[in-house]
Amino acid sequence: MTGLGVVFRPQLPPERLRAMARLADESGLEELWLWEDCFLEGGISAAAAALAWTERVRIGVGLLPVPLRNVAVTAMEAATLHRLFPGRAVIGVGHGVQDWMGQVGARAESPVTLLREYLDALRALLRGERVSTDGRYVKLDDVALDWPPAEAPDILAGATGPRSLRLSGAHADGTILTASTAPEGVRRARQLIDEGRESAGRTGHHPVIVYLHTATGPDAAARLRAEIEAGGEDSLPEHGVAGDADAVAKAVQRLADAGADTVVLQPTADEPDPERFLRFAVDEVRPLVP
Repeated sequence: MTGLGVVFRPQLPPERLRAMARLADESGLEELWLWEDCFLEGGISAAAAALAWTERVRIGVGLLPVPLRNVAVTAMEAATLHRLFPGRAVIGVGHGVQDWMGQVGARAESPVTLLREYLDALRALLRGERVSTDGRYVKLDDVALDWPPAEAPDILAGATGPRSLRLSGAHADGTILTASTAPEGVRRARQLIDEGRESAGRTGHHPVIVYLHTATGPDAAARLRAEIEAGGEDSLPEHGVAGDADAVAKAVQRLADAGADTVVLQPTADEPDPERFLRFAVDEVRPLVP
């Protein structure tokens, strides 16, 4: 069964999150995803609040930009969430938008190296290991968590280019793909992820989560086109979906057929009614997605 989620866009003020999280929980939505985009809302603080306000829905953070966060701090926060809310937090990390990282003096010369070192250290700490490492960016001296999770959680990586996708296969437990990823891009990503997994001798399933630009309602096509073009992309049919539940479900299925395990509907930043959008996903789209 293909997983289905919805993004709570950080263009909404933080005080809107409580109602959205409770609606997601009560309506039966499987996953509500949050972002830590600069300079909007904190990913861990928002996730902790959403988890505390709910009982069932999984809360994803996709993603935490690693240049902003010491890996030990991320491990402490992730471990706390997983102990407080077992099985309901999903944490993704990535090298972040480089212009934003430059604005805060955290831009790495080699984002891929940083992400690799970070993933290895973070996953080891969350396994309860004592870690010493002297990498180019990640440096830990005899560090271990006093309260690691009861079971090591999956850590996902956001990836786009070939090097990052192979790295995610080799060093992460799953991959997050952006909403600009068309079905053919998902197939190619799966190939590169599998190459990375094979090189590292990793087995087992590697989940792929894909965001999908989505708009519905009478002005859906115009809003979707403006959203995509504002992001610097070509407004091509495969870069999103505008329309009714049937159109959205078919777009979700195309991504699933290409290799996506979960598709997260990403409303436009100017979505006029986020709660209605969430209900649309649960009540109208979900029944059409096998």
